[in-house]
Amino acid sequence: MKVALFLPCYVDQFYPKVGIATLQLLEKLGCTVTYPLNQTCCGQPMANSGFENLAHDCNELFVNNFGDNYDAIVCPSGSCALHIKHHLHSDKREADAQQIRSRIYELTEFLTDVLKVEALPARFPHKVGLHQSCHGQRGLHLSQMSELVAAPFSKPEKLLHMVDDLELIDLDRKDECCGFGGTFCVFEEAVSARMGVDRVEDHVRNGAEVLTGGDMSCLMHLEGIVRRKKLPVKVMHIAEILNQD
Repeated sequence: MKVALFLPCYVDQFYPKVGIATLQLLEKLGCTVTYPLNQTCCGQPMANSGFENLAHDCNELFVNNFGDNYDAIVCPSGSCALHIKHHLHSDKREADAQQIRSRIYELTEFLTDVLKVEALPARFPHKVGLHQSCHGQRGLHLSQMSELVAAPFSKPEKLLHMVDDLELIDLDRKDECCGFGGTFCVFEEAVSARMGVDRVEDHVRNGAEVLTGGDMSCLMHLEGIVRRKKLPVKVMHIAEILNQD
């Protein structure tokens, strides 16, 4: 498949290894990957703050970068993928914007639903706790919500179970919000930090050596708490684990 790689700002600026791992993983699975070099912010911060009108130029630039004939656009972030899927529009190329909205996927969604991966050449001999981010779970339906009386499923868990020697731990509250919430962590920093502490403690209490997830924004928030408390837990994006040899 011809795939365009869309990397969120914080991955590009602070966690480039996540972008590299995503690229390598997709290539291992047979995809031909292109990275449009002129991509910038998708406009989510402005839209989430109530200023979607200020994201106009971001929308046009995104369409210019990703409007070519790709089979799929893949992003290692549920929140950014969801934003494009629901909010991308263009005054100049609306038909292209609509096509982009229909073929953008979060990474684990793409692996399970499009590539239909059933095996991975990966090994990771550690106890791993999975943080399921809200946008991915409740917006993209990457996993079932615990408050629903319905059959459980989790696309990230399915992939982690394919990794040799990885032990996926059980959490007390497996789909609780970490408190990041984009600008929420700025305007409600005390509540955000307390929620993050609760989330990290759940992982530590249940023996996680590594805390993973599909959104580097949430993981960045949790990693800050881990570092401040000097806890014996490593934080890694799920792409880095699935890409392990």
